[in-house]
Amino acid sequence: MKWEGNRESDNVEDRRDDGGGGGGFGGGGLLGGRSIGIGTIVVALLGGWVFGINPLTILSLLSGGSPPAQVQQQQGPAHRPPADDRMAKFVSTVLADTEDVWKDIFAKAGGTYKDPRLVLFRGATQTACGQGQSAMGPFYCPADQKVYIDLGFYETLTKQLGAPGEFAQAYVIAHEVGHHVQNLLGISGKMDQMRGRVSKVEYNALSVKLELQADCFAGVWAYHANNARHILEGGDIASAMNAAAKIGDDALQRSSGGAVVPESFTHGTSAQRQRWFNTGITTGSVKACDTFSARNL
Repeated sequence: MKWEGNRESDNVEDRRDDGGGGGGFGGGGLLGGRSIGIGTIVVALLGGWVFGINPLTILSLLSGGSPPAQVQQQQGPAHRPPADDRMAKFVSTVLADTEDVWKDIFAKAGGTYKDPRLVLFRGATQTACGQGQSAMGPFYCPADQKVYIDLGFYETLTKQLGAPGEFAQAYVIAHEVGHHVQNLLGISGKMDQMRGRVSKVEYNALSVKLELQADCFAGVWAYHANNARHILEGGDIASAMNAAAKIGDDALQRSSGGAVVPESFTHGTSAQRQRWFNTGITTGSVKACDTFSARNL
């Protein structure tokens, strides 16, 4: 992936030296489950890496709905990562690229894109959604409009999941930013309204559609970024498709040694995740990512 020398985002906050940022949230986990991650990846080490998420949102694709009220935690200027930190530089550059792409897409649709902030942390950190922990993997908190990541996750992605490559790592960031896009479309409140009104199986089905759309949005970013800045190199798309396959619900359930239970899926199968990422990267169309209206996922 060609990224070195491109613009870095100013919206990166480095909390890695903050001592874990715990406190105040008891047993950990995000309050109410109100966070969204890479598939999102919630990671638990129980003899193997197991992934899951309790998402927040449901789609109303560019419907013009009013954005939900946000619990903004206004802070001073972000504590920037060290200039010689290559991995931090990489995620800062990917974040900047998503900013450029989504600002343009929103502007062409008559809207205004608000940049999220990317928070780097180690161990645990406080968020407007509760306490975030490294074991959860990367996640997005709609309440403060921030993406959180412990960069050690990328080692997990490579060694435990078998999904190496910089573009696979960029896909992780782009997926989380996809959740931010969903939040900006005014749909967080809609998912909140669904909570408790539908069965767990029905809610899981909505979660699958949400996650697949975030995969598609990640593809939309890649399509436009490549057209504008020619970021893709040979093997990049294959590496992202491989990562999408490795975090499919069916693949994760098999790798954990359990039975494959479709009713429990919250992110979609490997084939579905690959299909929707491919839809985004081949069409570059936000409307093509309407998983909620699709007859077949």
